[in-house]
Amino acid sequence: MIIDFLLLMLGIGLLLGGGDTLVRGASALASGLGISSLVIGLTIVAFGTSAPELAVNVSAAINGNGALSFGNIIGSNIANIGLILGISAMMKPLEIRSIVISREIPMMLVATMAVIIMGTDRILSDTADSYDRSDGMLLLLLFCIFFYYTVGDVLRGRSADPFLQEAGQIPRAASLKSIGFKLILTLTGLTALVCGGKITIESAVNVAHALNIPQVAVGLTMVAIGTSLPELVTSGIATWRGETDLAIGNVVGSNIFNLLLVQGATSVIGPIPMPDAGHLDLAVMAFLSVSLLPLSITCRRKINRTGGIFLVIFYFGYTMFRFVQMNHFI
Repeated sequence: MIIDFLLLMLGIGLLLGGGDTLVRGASALASGLGISSLVIGLTIVAFGTSAPELAVNVSAAINGNGALSFGNIIGSNIANIGLILGISAMMKPLEIRSIVISREIPMMLVATMAVIIMGTDRILSDTADSYDRSDGMLLLLLFCIFFYYTVGDVLRGRSADPFLQEAGQIPRAASLKSIGFKLILTLTGLTALVCGGKITIESAVNVAHALNIPQVAVGLTMVAIGTSLPELVTSGIATWRGETDLAIGNVVGSNIFNLLLVQGATSVIGPIPMPDAGHLDLAVMAFLSVSLLPLSITCRRKINRTGGIFLVIFYFGYTMFRFVQMNHFI
């Protein structure tokens, strides 16, 4: 128990240090390359902070534990919006750029609807609801389209793109040596985040087992929150430093990565069955995703502290409901 607690503290320390290093490196890299911090948040940072989900779910699929993957992916996306964006907005109102409203949030909604539709096999083909290899390949194809679409904005005449101009002015590119150092700094932060997330999850699960907490409750709550810790730390630090573009881009991009890349890769490796009350989890994820639109177009395109409080209360309320529901059926 003592060793697990010490490892838990070590993991949290790596998350905090890695998050700070990642935000510093990504912001500097964006400036050096002449790219807006929003685009960096939607690509490099989002992929790095989604790495724990990818590692956990691929490992679960290889070991034949596909049911764990569903709760981790959907639970992480619910935590990203309800917990992470909520806490970030409570720290400081989050300014929403029009590029997020017009492009990235709708992309996240498309990915959400695709996952919901693919999870209704019983209605469409009269078979058990699950995500099979064909679903995974389609999700990966959608991810490739999203990634090409986002990176293409950077590679093709971005100065003529009004949305990217609204996201931030494009600075002059830095020297190759300076960019190399900033890239190393960013990768160091990503490495610390991934290692910290892995250590934190494993030690927290061991502590939960030692305290006789039901394993199903650990999988749907602690693992989901644990794999979202990098997003929480990164977005929180970014908000504290005034990089709200990076905070929002990180959450929206991470949700897209989770649904298209992580769920897609996991489904290709092994089928993901729809658990009990899984459709309810999907509905809550869809509700939180859709709620970003009205929240982001009110109060002068800012998610204010009131909106943040609503997201956090809703998240903890639903988590408590699911926890009580699980305990009822144990």
